[in-house]
Amino acid sequence: MSATIDLSEPKAAARFRPTVPPPLTEPLGLFAFLRAARKNPITTWMDAHFKLPVVAAEGAMGRITLVSDPALIRSVLIEKAENYRKDDLQRRVLAPGLGNGLLSAEGDEWRLQRRTLAPIFNARTVQGFSDAMNAAGARLGRRLARRAGKQVDVALEMTRVTLDVLERTIFTHGLPSDPDALGRAITRFLEAVGPIDPLDVFGVPDFVPRIGRLRARPAGRFFAEVVDELIARRKALMAQGEAPRDLLTLLLAAQDPETGTGLSDLAVKANIVTFIAAGHETTANSLTWTLYCLSQDPAAQARLEAEIDAAGPGGFAVERLPYTRAVIEEAMRLFPPVPFLSRQAVRDDRFGRIKVPRGSLVMVAPWVLHRHQLLWDDPEAFVPERFLPENRDSIARFTYLPFGAGPRVCIGQSFSVQEAVILLAHIVRAVRFHLPADHPPVTPLHRVTLRPEHGLRMEAEGRA
Repeated sequence: MSATIDLSEPKAAARFRPTVPPPLTEPLGLFAFLRAARKNPITTWMDAHFKLPVVAAEGAMGRITLVSDPALIRSVLIEKAENYRKDDLQRRVLAPGLGNGLLSAEGDEWRLQRRTLAPIFNARTVQGFSDAMNAAGARLGRRLARRAGKQVDVALEMTRVTLDVLERTIFTHGLPSDPDALGRAITRFLEAVGPIDPLDVFGVPDFVPRIGRLRARPAGRFFAEVVDELIARRKALMAQGEAPRDLLTLLLAAQDPETGTGLSDLAVKANIVTFIAAGHETTANSLTWTLYCLSQDPAAQARLEAEIDAAGPGGFAVERLPYTRAVIEEAMRLFPPVPFLSRQAVRDDRFGRIKVPRGSLVMVAPWVLHRHQLLWDDPEAFVPERFLPENRDSIARFTYLPFGAGPRVCIGQSFSVQEAVILLAHIVRAVRFHLPADHPPVTPLHRVTLRPEHGLRMEAEGRA
């Protein structure tokens, strides 16, 4: 295990500690566990999970081994990645709505897609989208400034601005649908498929209907119609030589560097849906949690505002905003966009004395890992200084995994971080948010991604 990170300044005792579901001290019975897992999976973690490097137990989903030791995480996600494939439960949840894209594909199909799409998200291409992200951020800043003195639905505004970024970077000729309607469809889809279905837990065949999937069908059909129209319109422009060089054009033109062939129409469609649903949702939620944490930490808010003000007018560059980035990364530590990763053992394995039987689940849970008492100093506190350049070397590899790690690390990681930093800078330039005294408790709800259970309505105070 890595050493804990000692942060002598600022004093951890003075920092904000979000209220989150407390870990269990006693295991739940089968039906109580299934109810809790369906309602909010992060409420099912035991106290031992946050204190021990490896915990293995038999439960409703068979044998599950939770790994929080950085060396073992490296083994599962990198060194022995071929032995740990995405498990059937994840595929059953995601594939019906997102298709067989990067999130759910396996084996040769996944390797083909990854090789083909990787060049699209290289550093130069992503940096080239900074102007579009700044334009979306400036538009949001103006909108928020007009709302000064009023309450703002922060979660809704973050959904709107991340969809605006999608329009400017992926679909520069616009979406064939109202962005708000698309945002609502994404939310309905994730809320429908997010709760764990007991039929999936017990491996009931897919032909047996699931309530969540039935509820998600209208949103799924809406996605399909939007994406079909996007692809048809863009292919027509490409045939005429008039297509913009955005991510959609790059995706349609992408070729496997080994075979020289492009992706199938189904793979293109699946990945566009993934970019819309998963890509925008994770960034929107990360910004929402960041603004919540800032509203509860005046010292962090003041330091962030000073950095933004010193950057001057105009657009922002990520490399000039180290504290802004640190604030976002600390918020993603406390509220990771994807709370757990699960894999299924292809062959028998061992973690020291602990056996990992073939077919059993192995989990790496950022929700647990990022709050683990053996890995972090005062893990429940919001301390952005952890992620400043001078402190980053103290954070051992594989203790912080908001985007996963290994071959299946999120392909859009650099895109998402750049987007979040630029958008946050524009927000902070325009307004300061305060949580109303009568707001319901702000608690995390796991629905594929992690979002505030009751939304987030805050009062905007103009700064300009």
